Amino acid sequence: MTREELAAAYTAPGRHYHNLAHIEDCLAALAQVEGLSAREREVLSEAIWWHDIVYDPTRSDNEELSAQLAERHVRADISHQVGRLIRLTKTHDVEADDRLGAILISIDLSILGAEPARYDAYAAAIRQEFIHVSDADYRAGRAAVLRRFAARPVIYPTRASPRNITSAPATISRGNWRR
Repeated sequence: MTREELAAAYTAPGRHYHNLAHIEDCLAALAQVEGLSAREREVLSEAIWWHDIVYDPTRSDNEELSAQLAERHVRADISHQVGRLIRLTKTHDVEADDRLGAILISIDLSILGAEPARYDAYAAAIRQEFIHVSDADYRAGRAAVLRRFAARPVIYPTRASPRNITSAPATISRGNWRR
């Protein structure tokens, strides 16, 4: 797949948050990370481009399918590492010594530390992606996800996290997921 084909996939109907703007935001955050080798930057860039390429909110295997697709399309010498990083986005759990994993997860979760208006737009977009779920079930599921993140000792596992990381717990706890 070319970059143009990847970009087109991210503009498919039904993608309200997991779209090209999310990828562009992640790539912009990656551009601010210092101290990466050219290879590490390439691996992370590919992982960002491919991590949500398969996105169907009715399925639970999006990350695995995205990883498999990436492994078939990126350069062979980085395919395993790209696939491994994409698989981390299912749980957002990272081992302490996994520097690239920590960077990717911090970037992917950076929206949780966004200013309130931007976070609210994210929350509304996620709700639209799960429009097939009843309000009660959505609120319960979303609350469980956000409680899991808020309960972590560290939400962003690296210094490559958003500038306003201290706002993430407050943003999560504001309760706008109750809508």
